[in-house]
Amino acid sequence: MRVTLQAAAAMLLSFDRVLILCHRNPDGDTIGSAAALCRAYLNMGRQAKIFCHDAFPEKFSYLLPETPDFAPEHIVSVDVADPALLGSRTEEMLNNRPIALSIDHHPTHKQFAQTLCLEEHSASCCEIIWELLGEMGCPVTKEIADCIYTGAATDTGCFKFSNTSPRTHRIAAEMIEAGADYVTINKVMFDTKTFPELKLEQLALEQLWLSEDGKIAVLTITSDMLEKTGVRETELDAITALPRKIAGVEAGITIKQRGENEFKVSVRTGETLDASRICGNFGGGGHARAAGCQFEGLSPAVIREKLAAAVREEMA
Repeated sequence: MRVTLQAAAAMLLSFDRVLILCHRNPDGDTIGSAAALCRAYLNMGRQAKIFCHDAFPEKFSYLLPETPDFAPEHIVSVDVADPALLGSRTEEMLNNRPIALSIDHHPTHKQFAQTLCLEEHSASCCEIIWELLGEMGCPVTKEIADCIYTGAATDTGCFKFSNTSPRTHRIAAEMIEAGADYVTINKVMFDTKTFPELKLEQLALEQLWLSEDGKIAVLTITSDMLEKTGVRETELDAITALPRKIAGVEAGITIKQRGENEFKVSVRTGETLDASRICGNFGGGGHARAAGCQFEGLSPAVIREKLAAAVREEMA
């Protein structure tokens, strides 16, 4: 059942002991959304904690509150568009317990929770969390402002992606007024890389594939590259943007090896192509300019050919 923002806020206010779920390979939006909601519950004197299939990248540690262990009564997911994105560890932990509420902003959301609060026009899930906290009467502290600003900034590429709206800027300004440390956040998220991450970029760029017309660029990151550099899969967010930075490229694709025969694909497109539709050909989805899908049992070269064909079909 899909509910309004006001109904979702009323549900959240009725919960006392809450488990908040993030998607696997967590990014700034799912972590920021979960941490903001968790902190709001803690500030109300209630119990809340966060769970994710994968470990959180160290650079997001400033967002996460310390929480005691407890048995949750209700489960909420944030920024999760598909139950498959919860990961096997989350599924095992839930042991078929229902998710009471899913909060999301992906147009291709596959409903899996008992209740859904979906706002496709929001640039980030954190924008929805900001609205919900307002409906719930929860003050935005400095710590919550850091969370919401981080999600808004990372899901818009520091406010330069086409999903950025006037409201996004207004929310960011309000978070700065509430004390968000935007200078440090922007530096850590967009202007800082570890040496291993730079080495990984170097290895990946050596294998970059560019179509003859220069409109499709494909970057492949293998398990061997990750092992050589020591970079974890959860630290690959910045690399996803590299192919689209090449002049003339309309579709930037990153193929990331996840297991021996499993690959995750990220597609970033320009204004004329629909990334979600491209990924939809392979059971994936997302947003018009940023989407993803997965492949199993195929080589990176075959995956690349399939994706390039789907991009060309979208271009036609």
